[in-house]
Amino acid sequence: MYTLGIDIGSTTSKCVILSDGKDIVAKSLIPFGTGTKGPTQAFDSVLSEAGLSESDISFIMATGYGRTTFPQMNGEMSELSCHGKGVFFTHPDCRTIIDIGGQDAKVISLSESGSIANFVMNDKCAAGTGRFLDVMAGILMIGVEELETYALRSSSPVSISSTCTVFAESEVISQLSKDVNKDDLVAGICASVASRTAALAKRAGIKKEVYMSGGVAQNGGVRAALAKELGVEVRYAKDAQYMGALGAAIAGYEKA
Repeated sequence: MYTLGIDIGSTTSKCVILSDGKDIVAKSLIPFGTGTKGPTQAFDSVLSEAGLSESDISFIMATGYGRTTFPQMNGEMSELSCHGKGVFFTHPDCRTIIDIGGQDAKVISLSESGSIANFVMNDKCAAGTGRFLDVMAGILMIGVEELETYALRSSSPVSISSTCTVFAESEVISQLSKDVNKDDLVAGICASVASRTAALAKRAGIKKEVYMSGGVAQNGGVRAALAKELGVEVRYAKDAQYMGALGAAIAGYEKA
């Protein structure tokens, strides 16, 4: 039996196809999210990679911001539930998930059985999200994927005190005008995201083991700063961006 999970986010669309609820057959990622052709492209791409047609799929489960807009879905489920299922499936020792996405940040506490015991979410402000990092990378005229390299070279991170993306943008521009070392500035930006996320995590309660999911999990600068803030090792879920789609595919199998 094949089931498909599609995670339609604000900036990306991800798909995972599972066989019998346990083996990943194919996955796809398109850097366009809800309101674009990204979801359809991700769907077509994952089917092509798997050598399957839509009729071969027993259940299509959608999650993410755009989960209610995907016409091929058979059902939809919250991002919290899907990230919980996806990370626990790949890392059953996980008890805390930190998911920093394009427009929000979530901290999820899991029980020993993998069910959600508690969660805290920030979806009211772009500060502390992937969007914040995108804006800052644009100001610095570097790719967002380069932030990690700059941050990990820093010896003295610059403090970014503003709690609003707009004000932080002005603060970074001001620092640039003072010819501040770019490595230290990027490290300060990563630390700023980590500080906001750590505050969420502490409200939810931190239990080992801690894993990150979502796109920002790929940024080693943020992971290192978050580990320092929390005082625990922050592990990196393999294929972190696919955890929501994987969880949706698992949920689809359970439904089917």
